[in-house]
Amino acid sequence: MIDQDVPPFSQASGREAAIAESVRLALPASIADLTDLVRIPSVSWSAFDPAHVAASADAVAGLFRETGVFDAVDILNSTTSSGESGQPAVLATRAARNGRPTVLLYAHHDVQPPGQDADWQSPPFEPTIRGDRLYGRGAADDKAGVVSHLAAVRALREVAGDDFDLGLVVFIEGEEEFGSRSFANFLAENKQRLAADVIVVADSDNWNEATPSLTVSLRGNVTFRLTVSTLAHASHSGMFGGAVPDAMMAAFRLLASFHHDDGSVAVEGLVTREADTPEYTEETLRAEAGLLDGVQPIGDGTILSRLWNKPTVTITGIDAPTVANASNTLIPKVAVRVSCRIAPGQDPAAAYEALAAHIRSHTPFGAVVEIDDIDTGSPFLVDTSGWAVTEALSAMRDAWGAEPVSAGIGGSIPFIADLVREFPAAQILVTGVEDPHTRAHSPNESLHLGVFARAIATEALLLSRLDLRTGNE
Repeated sequence: MIDQDVPPFSQASGREAAIAESVRLALPASIADLTDLVRIPSVSWSAFDPAHVAASADAVAGLFRETGVFDAVDILNSTTSSGESGQPAVLATRAARNGRPTVLLYAHHDVQPPGQDADWQSPPFEPTIRGDRLYGRGAADDKAGVVSHLAAVRALREVAGDDFDLGLVVFIEGEEEFGSRSFANFLAENKQRLAADVIVVADSDNWNEATPSLTVSLRGNVTFRLTVSTLAHASHSGMFGGAVPDAMMAAFRLLASFHHDDGSVAVEGLVTREADTPEYTEETLRAEAGLLDGVQPIGDGTILSRLWNKPTVTITGIDAPTVANASNTLIPKVAVRVSCRIAPGQDPAAAYEALAAHIRSHTPFGAVVEIDDIDTGSPFLVDTSGWAVTEALSAMRDAWGAEPVSAGIGGSIPFIADLVREFPAAQILVTGVEDPHTRAHSPNESLHLGVFARAIATEALLLSRLDLRTGNE
């Protein structure tokens, strides 16, 4: 039996009981809307067909228009800093009335590339329910975020009627998985329409399938392509091996210098944030990460300090001859993708300089190195002192029937820094529909349907309460 039941809100009023019932009865329709969106392969990366992202934006805009709630629902594009056209976003707006706050609901409708079909138990763009989980690329990250906003708005309208007073802005981005490259310009161009008292970013995790969490810290990121060259052309490995360093050898020695023997980061200038973390065992890490028997965790300190508050350096891709095409030659050039997560409090520009300095000082054999295709994102710490955090935690507590955890996340949502810059007075809530077994960005990504139901109920309850709120103190 799928765990979809929305627990009754503790000491619920008639209106809040009606919200819970509306979410419960509409859940099959919400799942159906989600499966329709998952079928659209809206990969925003430049190597993929942008027509699919456009089709996804059309479908999302249509769903929000059908609610009858919004004054306007538009599909908009902006440009990147280099002048290229960004992917289409959906912007829906409804003005606040009678002194009520305005809430901006953010998610993204684009998805990561699926990878190899052979790695999936069912086709990545054919949503499939197995047990209590819905499988498919984007089923969790972040089309479930899109539909959780949609379902919460529907529940509010059904219970409060057409003339509720809460202001709503829905911003569904189309290129978050490709670095949100037009995001800053989009905010600047649509600043008046996007202005809100509270911003709900539905693109994060929960503590587990039964316990909600509010994300209060995020690591930043620095990524780049690193190219290592040692030869003007490939040379015979038998004729010259032993005297001439090939690029693979030089690259591997350089990449090994990023870490100490225990796997902790060895790059001088990358900082650690000192903060307490909740209990989290190695057994939990093994189960949630899929660590193979006999493979040991890396790093030092508590496990969550390693995941939330310390830097990482990961090689996420390599351009080199495949094993099948290998010849007996010394390889002249190797390129790798370096992905660094930086601790809250670290400036991404300073982190990049630390990495570049490390590369310059640790490159072996005088190899030629080049760094390009650089992308950076700022870490983020949530101000937990505002009334919106109190309201969000209360809604989670009531909708889940469990005490929420204020959690850090090892991942990055760099555009939040842009939101803070454009809307410094807005209170930001980072929520989500994922859980530790979601496998976002990986093969067999999935959404736990019970988590989905409770996430919708949380947001619907939050919106209902804010619709009755007067003043912003």
